[in-house]
Amino acid sequence: MFRNLRAYLEALEARGELKRIQVPVSAELEITEIADRMVKRGGPALLFERVVGKDFPLAIGLFGTRERAAFALGVEDLDELAQKVETLLALNPGKGGLSALLGLLPKLPLLKGFFPRRVRRAPVQEVVYRGEAVDLRRLPVLTCWPLDGGPFLTLPLVITKDPETGELNLGMYRMQVLDERSTAMHWQLHKVGRRHLEKARKLGKKLEVAVALGGDPILTYAATAPLPPLPGVSEFHLAGFLRGAPIELAKGLTVDLPVPAEAEFVLEGYIDPEEPLVEEGPFGDHTGFYTPKDLYPRFHVTALTHRKGAIYPATIVGVPPMEDAYLIEATERLFLPALRLVLPEVVDYHMPPEGVAHNWVNVSLRKEYPGQAYKVAYGMLGLGQMMFAKVIVAVDGEVPVKPGFAALLEALKHALPGRDTLLLRGPVDVLDHSARAFAFGGKLFLDGTRKLPEEGGEVPFTPKAHTALPEDPEALAQRQWPGLWGVTLEKRRPHQAWEVAERLLKTPQSAGIRLLLLADADTALTPAELLWAVLNNIDPERDARVMPGAEGPVLVLDGTRKLPEEGFQRVWPEKIRMDPKVKALVEARWEEYGF
Repeated sequence: MFRNLRAYLEALEARGELKRIQVPVSAELEITEIADRMVKRGGPALLFERVVGKDFPLAIGLFGTRERAAFALGVEDLDELAQKVETLLALNPGKGGLSALLGLLPKLPLLKGFFPRRVRRAPVQEVVYRGEAVDLRRLPVLTCWPLDGGPFLTLPLVITKDPETGELNLGMYRMQVLDERSTAMHWQLHKVGRRHLEKARKLGKKLEVAVALGGDPILTYAATAPLPPLPGVSEFHLAGFLRGAPIELAKGLTVDLPVPAEAEFVLEGYIDPEEPLVEEGPFGDHTGFYTPKDLYPRFHVTALTHRKGAIYPATIVGVPPMEDAYLIEATERLFLPALRLVLPEVVDYHMPPEGVAHNWVNVSLRKEYPGQAYKVAYGMLGLGQMMFAKVIVAVDGEVPVKPGFAALLEALKHALPGRDTLLLRGPVDVLDHSARAFAFGGKLFLDGTRKLPEEGGEVPFTPKAHTALPEDPEALAQRQWPGLWGVTLEKRRPHQAWEVAERLLKTPQSAGIRLLLLADADTALTPAELLWAVLNNIDPERDARVMPGAEGPVLVLDGTRKLPEEGFQRVWPEKIRMDPKVKALVEARWEEYGF
């Protein structure tokens, strides 16, 4: 474990995984372009020592590779997180009595650090600004993408207390800086912070809020983890368990909330539930698309504290792969043992980066009876934030669930479209721009396990990929992989994708194909970009059809932009793309940065 952010950065530098940028760099777009290149190359974390017009250095890319994420979380490999939790869950007091207590003793060290420790003095309170002395503009808060509504805090650890029960919550919600002393708080419909605010509203109270930046990277990770609602257990406990040492908490100066003593900065303040909501966004989000403007509560900052020589931590999100993919994988590993407790037939699961967490989940299972894959899918959809899953693909237990694309191709060998595909409906992520309605849409289950006689048995199928593909006046680019066909088109009229699909599936080159993916013209036909674009742009209930091909049914997914003439009345967002001028600037300065 690392006592604080500075200790972590020193350890990264010793490993050759930190690059210091000593020339002045702008927090408006320029840092994003540099950081985006680094994470996509698997490069080092970055410490920008001179941010133009700001008073503090900025660190980014703290979790930028799978290996670095594991190092940040104190393990050699992320798979060790599952082993650690499995050992803890094996705590079994047996039938009681002295023998049961003695049986627990060898495992009690696993809980070392579980409970936070209160301290009187905190490095994060070495420098204090109150009231009108607070000026958030001094912080190097990033404006990440060209269409963003302003600068956003992207790694904030937001602390609130349930006004009724006193239960603490530590969550990560983006925060748009509105002025010197206030931000928007992006508390979505399903978030705990929003529930706390609604309770405060009913009680006629303001809700106190503290926002920490930095500290042990394990604490930053814990704020992203979908911790189940366990009485008396917060993300501070999870962080302490993972690091094997308690999180040190100090009392806030202007709020009755604990704050991490070893953080770099803390913003203290409140949200008044009776105050009008403020316009927040757009924001280039982890989906790779811009989240449109919306209304969210205003957070008033009453105090800003920081340690001497503080370093501002940040991340960027956007078109995958980004470093949030490694935090998502850490969560997969951490909660796999708990998933197996509920669904013991599950061997493994994976949320591929192309699915940006909720859009795509692969799961492997030991199948013993007909319909068992459906039982697993239903069970997963009822578990916490897994309720947001849009597409679930099941494979047999011996099939690796990652890389995601390889698992999908394997599933297609055993999934007969129509018979082995199922459309459902349920809650979806509020960031899902393609859903039929806000936070509500369709889901798709693809059963790629071997079929038992009761399920209709296996249907003979040889996946094919043809080198010479048919000419079509509206198919701009095409590519096939064994069993899968990707096509792009320039969307000009309603239902155009279905017409293109129908023509293509009548050709001999549809033989050996079970999945046809259609995407917009600006989509590259690589597995990663094609799947990312299609999964973002479908509501399966509306955009999935089974159509006849040369050798049997084909599942077709229309991943093109939806038009009002097709019954789609919501705002369709833009893909995140960096300003070409900024890209040219960074290219010209690349050697000046020291690369």
